[in-house]
Amino acid sequence: MPSIGQSRIMILTTDGFEQSELEVPLETLKEAGATVEIVSLEAGEITGWDKDDWGRAVAVDKVLADVSVADYDAFVLPGGQINPDLLRVEEKAVAFVKSFAATRKPLAAICHAPWLLIEAGLVNGRRATSYKSIRTDMINAGAQWEDLTTVRDGNLITARNPGDLDAFCTAIIEAVEGGPAQRSAAE
Repeated sequence: MPSIGQSRIMILTTDGFEQSELEVPLETLKEAGATVEIVSLEAGEITGWDKDDWGRAVAVDKVLADVSVADYDAFVLPGGQINPDLLRVEEKAVAFVKSFAATRKPLAAICHAPWLLIEAGLVNGRRATSYKSIRTDMINAGAQWEDLTTVRDGNLITARNPGDLDAFCTAIIEAVEGGPAQRSAAE
């Protein structure tokens, strides 16, 4: 895998993403030298959710139907309640997440975004974390849920909430620098 400076990273999101959970990884990964693209279901702009009201709009770089798993070295899913709930009912989004996970390249999800991982069948038997309100969803889907800022199990990186963004971004950068994770029985 290329170093972070040569990496292409995809952020899949739609309306209702948690503002900081998109903007902080976007800027942090760009500052680390990666090319980061916002991918969504439709072209144009999408609007975030900022704490308790609609936030700022963000331009969509590419439409999901026009990208390939092979185009990216890492994949980030921001949370918020609305965004992952909309994405998990989109067959193309779920299929893309499954296909990307199979590459063993870094796949990172924060807050409520693990709902999409659940829908894709990716948390069963995996160590992971999430926003506390979906803890039971994660456990019911077979995750070994941990109340930690960030959990990395092989290529899967999860974090709880916006307060964990620094650790989340660091884990993504470390995973991209290290290449595809090899998951062992001990993890």
